[in-house]
Amino acid sequence: MTGEPRQAPFRMAERLFAELAAGGGSPEAVGFLERGERARRLLLLRTLLDGLGPVPTPLSSASEAWRVLKDAAERAPGPVDGLLLAPATGGWIAHLLRRLHGSAEGPPLWAEAGYLCSLAISAALLAGTEADLLVPLTDGALRLPGLGMARLAGGESGVSVGRARAGRGELTLECGTAEVPSTPAPLTIRPATAPLTGTGSHRTAPAPSWLPLRTLTHFTPSGPVAIPLDDLDPYRDLDDPLPPTRLDHAEAEAWQRLFEEAAVVLGESGGTGPGRLDPARIRAVVPFGRTSIQPPASPTVQVSASSGDAFGAMVIARPSSAFALAETLVHEFQHSKLAALLHLFPLIDDDREERYYAPWRADPRHLTGLLHGAYAFTGVAGFWRDRLSSAPDAGAAETAGYHFALRRLQSRLVVRTLLTSGRLTLQGRALVTGLARTLDGWLRESVPPAALRRARTAAALHRTEWRLRNVVPTPGSAYPAEGPRLRPDRTTWPDVRTHVFATRPPAPHTADEHLAAGDPAGALSRYTDALAADPAEPHALAGWMVARATLHPGRTARHMLARPELLQPLPSS
Repeated sequence: MTGEPRQAPFRMAERLFAELAAGGGSPEAVGFLERGERARRLLLLRTLLDGLGPVPTPLSSASEAWRVLKDAAERAPGPVDGLLLAPATGGWIAHLLRRLHGSAEGPPLWAEAGYLCSLAISAALLAGTEADLLVPLTDGALRLPGLGMARLAGGESGVSVGRARAGRGELTLECGTAEVPSTPAPLTIRPATAPLTGTGSHRTAPAPSWLPLRTLTHFTPSGPVAIPLDDLDPYRDLDDPLPPTRLDHAEAEAWQRLFEEAAVVLGESGGTGPGRLDPARIRAVVPFGRTSIQPPASPTVQVSASSGDAFGAMVIARPSSAFALAETLVHEFQHSKLAALLHLFPLIDDDREERYYAPWRADPRHLTGLLHGAYAFTGVAGFWRDRLSSAPDAGAAETAGYHFALRRLQSRLVVRTLLTSGRLTLQGRALVTGLARTLDGWLRESVPPAALRRARTAAALHRTEWRLRNVVPTPGSAYPAEGPRLRPDRTTWPDVRTHVFATRPPAPHTADEHLAAGDPAGALSRYTDALAADPAEPHALAGWMVARATLHPGRTARHMLARPELLQPLPSS
């Protein structure tokens, strides 16, 4: 931000790459990725500023906003750097670049470009410098990145122009410009010092005109760390801008309690191996799909996602289980690490054709998707490996052992696909070989026998059903070089078995439950009954094949499970 030249070359030490290739990463290795993201962010911002030059706007110019940012950075480089490297800023830059290239839509372009003015005002408030800028208002509200949202009573609906003045940490906001006088009374607040609401140590109610950015507080030996729980910023999601979706007080409190519990779970292991995460590395959590404590949350995470444009951020539908949240935080941060590596190195030559099996997906994937999945689920396997080693009782060991065994097996299968694809670069092969080395070591580790059996069965069921639903039966001993031909009528389908098989059912009723309980004969009978009504139904047919192969192992069973689509009758309606 200061414009000082940096002559040192940007190179990653081999030992840091090796740590990341193994699926983990020390603070030094993750810090290097963060520095790489900083360099990339500033390059993209420079490209964006060049593109915004010709865009007509009623707001302050991009060059004026940039001057305010630079003045603030000279006074308070850390906080301003934090604003520029915030996930929402990355989302805004990426979205606006897509708009300039005609591949995205949104509000008036000048209003979206004006987010830079909002960033500049936030920077001035944090640094205590002075600024006077024309900023975009939406329904009379100004979004202040990293701080919150200020709303003028009686403000104009839709997109309009406001005037924001900052000085000594105080904001004065009014509608209109010098040529168009303000109608509502100006608002004056101190956003940078306003108490946070709903989470953390401050629980005071906000004034109607000011909604602070919420945080999730994580207490460490060196003091509390506040991670944004972002329900306000328009660029907090992964694509198009969103309106604010404020969580109610009870839901925000539920997030805080659950995050505290998840942080304890993550802190039980420590270290830097795969599956270990310092929660302080997370840059933002974006709540998805619920603003109220009602209805009760699912114990598992129903939705989670991340973006390479927003390092360290994750969109998550809050579960009710701390273990589920902790696992998801690990999973999504693995995606952030790999995305940052992909920004530094060409890892794979991908034609983006979706034709490969991914054990955690219902649909075929391209190679980059496989690489992301393998890296993320290696981290998940490591997370459950740690839970297995610290399990307090046999039941917890069974559950952790199942998830560890399932994810290590599935990840290793995908790693094999990547290594034999012929599409990895030199650095990509080094990365995937590192994952293979980690997973091969884990495959030799002991897991409770019943959990191991259920994991192997669940993996076989998913692959079998995937092929029945996605692959066109092609008689012959070998597929063409491009792989099996995919069904044009394939549709998405729910993977209900992964969680059914996580624990042994005490009183099995369904065919799946009998198979999970170690009763393949009882399962086979029930699958047969289901197939009598519809011989081509993929879920029941996959179960029948796996149950039969369990009862009668051997060469015939292996061939059946290798290409189950060859035994499928006419397509089910």
